[in-house]
Amino acid sequence: MNWQPGASFDVLRARAALLDKIRLFFAQCDVLEVDTPLLCSAGITDPSIEPLVVEKGASLTGDRFLQTSPEYAMKRLLAAGSGPIYQISKAFRDGEFGARHNPEFTLLEWYRPQYDHHQLMTEVAALVCHCLGPRDWQKISYRELFQQTLDIDPFTASPAHLCDIAKQSIELGFASGDRDLWLDLLMSHLVEPELAKMGMCFVYDYPASQAALSRVVRCGDVDVGQRFELYVDGMELVNGYCELTDAVEQKQRFMADNEKRRETGLAERPVDASLLEAMCHGLPECSGVALGVDRLLMLLTGSEDIRDVLAFDWARS
Repeated sequence: MNWQPGASFDVLRARAALLDKIRLFFAQCDVLEVDTPLLCSAGITDPSIEPLVVEKGASLTGDRFLQTSPEYAMKRLLAAGSGPIYQISKAFRDGEFGARHNPEFTLLEWYRPQYDHHQLMTEVAALVCHCLGPRDWQKISYRELFQQTLDIDPFTASPAHLCDIAKQSIELGFASGDRDLWLDLLMSHLVEPELAKMGMCFVYDYPASQAALSRVVRCGDVDVGQRFELYVDGMELVNGYCELTDAVEQKQRFMADNEKRRETGLAERPVDASLLEAMCHGLPECSGVALGVDRLLMLLTGSEDIRDVLAFDWARS
């Protein structure tokens, strides 16, 4: 067993300086730092993300979930009247290993009442440039990105057409699935490599079926989820939303998630009743965003592997 840290002390000093820079940015913007629980009675229902579960013990009344994001608790604070808030927190996701993934990682999340997702993109760009140094950035819609890189409209192309394009360029074996599966494969294998050439680039307004916790609105001839992702030199760094505030719609999405989990053989997850109650009380119109701090540190230090910026990665912990 290797007891020594995986990151050099120069990198650990760079991490400390980065956290100082982040806190200075938000102090100058008058955004309140908050702290919420990591271990909660409910976790995320999203079928594509698995939480780590802490089984019931002597001091617990039931299973608890290590949070994949502090989002739900922070939204409860927003509903209680906190105003703009941010948090630097550990987050946990089961089964996520790789050069850019560790099951335990550091997440920066913040919320801006009365901001739309375009206003928040501007603030995200300001923070990233504050941390990495000045650089140009751009925005492109999900639809425009697919049209430019693959010459297809991701909103109107049939699943069969998307499947054909994927199978022409990607070794898939006997893979099958719905249109979102094909769009995800095309994005990860064919579109994201092109984003590496675009420097610092926001992709926004995703298909409504990929809205997650964002609002869905009509945009021209299609419905879009008002969310965005930021790629820096090809690395996905940020995921943001113009947040859904309707408790009824939120509950329906949770139920739909659990239905999909059942269909795919995954365990159902308890719905966060406290979040729904807070939304019924009144979640303000707002936008929120999560940024991977470890990945930001990778960009800052030129590291290619997340293990090089963690004192103790999963295998050493």
